[in-house]
Amino acid sequence: MNQQFSTDDNLHSSLLAVSPADAARLTGLGSTTIYQALGSGALPSLKVGRRRLIRIAALDAWLNELEMPVELADDAG
Repeated sequence: MNQQFSTDDNLHSSLLAVSPADAARLTGLGSTTIYQALGSGALPSLKVGRRRLIRIAALDAWLNELEMPVELADDAG
């Protein structure tokens, strides 16, 4: 049974891990950004068979590392 990812029904709150494509949709980032983070090791992942999965906790931790205080964000741009 093929389950379609949906952000409308809070499905992600019950998932432990998502594919890179789903991580991109979930975060609003591009898939290239997700794959670059995976390739650099900044975003940890695991392989199950042929599937690459990103734990929701790892995705959350990675996003927290990227977060900048508002004052610093205003000065950067």
